[in-house]
Amino acid sequence: MLIPFPAPEPETINFGELPPEIDDLLQKGVVAYRRDFDRAEQLFREALAAAPEELPTYYCLYKIHTYHGNLDEARAAAQSGMQKAARQAGWPENWREWVPQREIPDGAGRFALYTLKALAFIHLRRNESEQAGEILDALRQLDPTGAVGWPVIAELAAGVAR
Repeated sequence: MLIPFPAPEPETINFGELPPEIDDLLQKGVVAYRRDFDRAEQLFREALAAAPEELPTYYCLYKIHTYHGNLDEARAAAQSGMQKAARQAGWPENWREWVPQREIPDGAGRFALYTLKALAFIHLRRNESEQAGEILDALRQLDPTGAVGWPVIAELAAGVAR
């Protein structure tokens, strides 16, 4: 006789410290994305409407739209999230005005830099190599060690240029 085992719980993503109801919406959105893009987007937008200061929601939105090829939506979500993160970090909203920090910050500052890297990737996907190059040049100054992963995008950009 076979004894049924309970289905394994899906792994959750650590989005950091979030209100439980927002974390729940994001976790449900991640699970939904595997089979239902529209439901995932609805859950992420619900989280954004409920807590527009919570940065992981912007990440979820720009990620799913990038993967889905909705690059205008991806760019808009990334730009909004990056500007929100910059304000939270005490930086100017315009990334061209950011100055290198002694160390790569945690929290909102890291999110802003990481999302700037994501914008470079989105620009590459949109065949906007000049804009991607401008961002990568800035990241070389802002994050000389490549802590947020921009060197990978720089390699992609170099491959596109060949």
